[in-house]
Amino acid sequence: MFPVDRLLLVAAVLVIFGIISSKFSARLGLPVLVLFVGIGMLAGSDGIGGIEFTNYQVAHGVGTIALAIILFDGGLRTARASFRLALGPALSLATVGVFITAGITGAAAAWLLGVRPLTGFLLGSIISSTDAAAVFTVLRSSGLHIRKRLAAVLEVESGSNDPMAIFLTIACIELLLGQRAIGVGLLGMFVMQRGVGAVVGLAIGRLSVTAINRVNLQAAGLYPIVTAAAGVFAFGVAAVLGGSGFLSVYLAGIVIGNSELVFRRGTLLFIDAAAWLSQIGMFVMLGLLSFPSRLPAIALDGFLVAIILIFVARPIAVAVTLLPFRMSWREQVFIAWVGLKGAVPIVLATYPLMFGVVNGEVLFDIIFFAVLLSAVTQGWTMPMLARRLNLQLPPKPVPPVTLEITSLRGIDGDILEYTLDENSRAVNRHLRDLRMPENAVVALIARGERIVPPRGSTELLAGDHVFIVLHPRVRPVVDRMFSSGTSADEAEPMAVDSIEFPLDAAATRLADLVEFYDTDLTGDPAMTITEFLDHALGPAPEVGALYEAGNISLRVLSVASGQVESVGLRITAPAEMQAGQAVRTPEVRPIGG
Repeated sequence: MFPVDRLLLVAAVLVIFGIISSKFSARLGLPVLVLFVGIGMLAGSDGIGGIEFTNYQVAHGVGTIALAIILFDGGLRTARASFRLALGPALSLATVGVFITAGITGAAAAWLLGVRPLTGFLLGSIISSTDAAAVFTVLRSSGLHIRKRLAAVLEVESGSNDPMAIFLTIACIELLLGQRAIGVGLLGMFVMQRGVGAVVGLAIGRLSVTAINRVNLQAAGLYPIVTAAAGVFAFGVAAVLGGSGFLSVYLAGIVIGNSELVFRRGTLLFIDAAAWLSQIGMFVMLGLLSFPSRLPAIALDGFLVAIILIFVARPIAVAVTLLPFRMSWREQVFIAWVGLKGAVPIVLATYPLMFGVVNGEVLFDIIFFAVLLSAVTQGWTMPMLARRLNLQLPPKPVPPVTLEITSLRGIDGDILEYTLDENSRAVNRHLRDLRMPENAVVALIARGERIVPPRGSTELLAGDHVFIVLHPRVRPVVDRMFSSGTSADEAEPMAVDSIEFPLDAAATRLADLVEFYDTDLTGDPAMTITEFLDHALGPAPEVGALYEAGNISLRVLSVASGQVESVGLRITAPAEMQAGQAVRTPEVRPIGG
């Protein structure tokens, strides 16, 4: 038993070495989980460190806490739009797909190892789920950019398929130990796991947002802590009530991450750091738990199990479950290949050891070997396969500066960063010529490595990073202005409903309304709004006079010397928008969110 002071020293050395080494891992394209597990193996009883660690109960506890934090961080960074986009195929993969993978892998394992079919199915169940920690890490640290829907499916699947794998694992162990029989009881257990986990996660997520935004904490640093505690609380409540804590904490993270939150940026940075520390600690611990000297004895069996899992079970599961969702064969091939295994199977592999299942050590070693093989081969080749399948997108340009507001109170405003391309409506225009809503203002322009102060005479260029402070209600209008230009036939209607904002009538031309807001006003494009309304409403119109045409209306806000000085422009969404039809908006990045 290590003294506490020595334990702290060893832990600090391992963490520091792991963080430094991750820099080289990224350059080599090696998944960091393999690196951290390797460090643990080197430090373990069979390695140069000689640290003996065989406490599977502690490993299970630490692994569970770490996975909860990692899933919470993944949920916080999963956009609601991405979740909805991927919900159907991801849930299909996370349930039916996991079962098919477990069945095929388990049948093969039972035949290869000469064990009972139920024991083989136990192995298949443990290794059947795609690991969230592995997928989140590879997608976000490898610099790989893939199609939005594809990335969403992978992330939501990996975040929601653990309950199915855990259910199958526990069910197999109880059947092997004679504690449960196949029947209604197992079905009830499955429904309980997913149902309670989903309800608790969504409910606690919503309650947490309200509580965090209303509580008046004196220290800003307490907000990230209470947010993290809310995620762990969601996990614990669901687990105590018989539900899936992993599903609960992931859904709670999605709800919290997609809500207005006090001290949002600081909270996300804190949870991100906690997730990285959890990954390092968990993978190093799992490396300590392994015995490399035992791996050669099971290398052939582990290799064959991994081959069947990667090249047979996962592809069949993907093909069957994604059949109703019309995903291309390229996307299906990529999803099949990115069924990364990681910490979850290794943590689940401690269950047979804790419950005294026959051949528990052999199962653990085979699963450990197969996970390492999966992580190295699949994780290493993900970028190359994405390029070969023409699924990789060019990386988004990253602004050299950031702009943020630190507030301990809710503020009714957003800061967005737009990266302009050559087709943007705002490119090659001076700021004074942009007819932006009054409650939207350009706060900062980053060009290359320098900052350009925004003035009326400042011309926007392709490649500029434009930071805009705005009211959330006018965001669709500003999105439209800074998006890529399209022809009138290709233009999409703005997904807004009855937004009114003031414009300078004497400085705004009809051409500006047509170009920036896609209005269908007829008249001389060079005519100002003042001149247009003078003809449309008659001379000396009164304040409040209204002109309507199609989906827009112009309301007179002020009159000076008998002429319209300012108007309120109102844009009403078409009927299909109000009915809920989705509309694509340009890619923007909320600052701090």
